[in-house]
Amino acid sequence: MRTSSKAKKLALFASGTGSNVRRLYDHFQTRQDVKIAVLVCNRPDAPVVEFARQNQIPVRLVDKTEWQSPDDFIAGLQGLQIDLIVLAGFLWKIPGALIAAFPDRILNLHPALLPKYGGKGMYGMHVHDAVIQAGELESGITIHLVNEQYDEGRILFQAHCPVWPEDTAEDLARRIHELEHQHLPLIVERYLLNIS
Repeated sequence: MRTSSKAKKLALFASGTGSNVRRLYDHFQTRQDVKIAVLVCNRPDAPVVEFARQNQIPVRLVDKTEWQSPDDFIAGLQGLQIDLIVLAGFLWKIPGALIAAFPDRILNLHPALLPKYGGKGMYGMHVHDAVIQAGELESGITIHLVNEQYDEGRILFQAHCPVWPEDTAEDLARRIHELEHQHLPLIVERYLLNIS
């Protein structure tokens, strides 16, 4: 990944397979004005860690103890001069100290149309199950800024998709992933390049 000295720096946070990390990597790989500076993960065995290492993205593993007293972790991100943090399937609540250190510089991707189906415990298949059980006719994705309340930060973007009567949660998840992969890199790019 070639970068210029003035490249904007991204920190990507993920906990699982990292399909959105892969999309972001592909999107920015040939850009000189954006660099993925670090992947932060809370699971050493997560497939996204191996992907990052294979593609020369530095990996920063975090544990619960460090997360509860994140001063050193925050200092590390500040030392990297991170411009924007993107939560791409990261399943821990972000500490208030991290939000304060990066105000309006943490984006989250949520697999539903907030304010519906947000909050503690609403992630992944839990969201899709809830949408289907409620008989919703549509779902979608929300990209929003992170504040100290789960899924309540300012919404930057939403994209919609239908929920068909015969859908399973897995069917809906596939449709949602398509929206995520299509839109997340573009919204991250637009927001990141407008940060002064």
